[in-house]
Amino acid sequence: MTDNEKKILLNLARMSVLAAADGTALPELPDEDVCGRAGGAFVTLKADGRLRGCIGHFAGVGSLGATVRAMAREAAVSDPRFVPVSPDEVEGLSIEISVLSPMERIKADDVLPGTHGLYIRRGSRAGTLLPQVAFEEGWDRETFLAHTCLKAGLPPEAYLQKETEILSYTAEVFSEITTKKGD
Repeated sequence: MTDNEKKILLNLARMSVLAAADGTALPELPDEDVCGRAGGAFVTLKADGRLRGCIGHFAGVGSLGATVRAMAREAAVSDPRFVPVSPDEVEGLSIEISVLSPMERIKADDVLPGTHGLYIRRGSRAGTLLPQVAFEEGWDRETFLAHTCLKAGLPPEAYLQKETEILSYTAEVFSEITTKKGD
């Protein structure tokens, strides 16, 4: 993605967070090629470097622009871990977008922390952690796998059991402050 395309998506996300916090209509999608592409994405909100909301969709909800707009809204007002973002908070939030690759099955021994995001599921339980989480936390492979299991509501060693499905994906990660590539 070009720097301009990233700016377009980040601006769309910020306008969507503001609209969600204000309770107003979401912005129109910009008439830009990047907004019409297919793809999944997560939008992460941080306040003073701490998580304030994060919601995403692996396959996307229509176009990439529609996905970023919807996930920014959801991260602002529907992340069950947090109270909804207030209009006063929006200016102080930093926004990060992770544009996802398709998921693929992977063996635990092939997981590369900081490169792969993980989606672990067994039965009705599932959980994911984005690639940058392992990097930010300084986790090795086993710790990353264990924490993804815990996020799925499974025991930390569940990734070792054959009934547990491990899927990976990569992400192009960018924010208003810095840009980095996680794939």
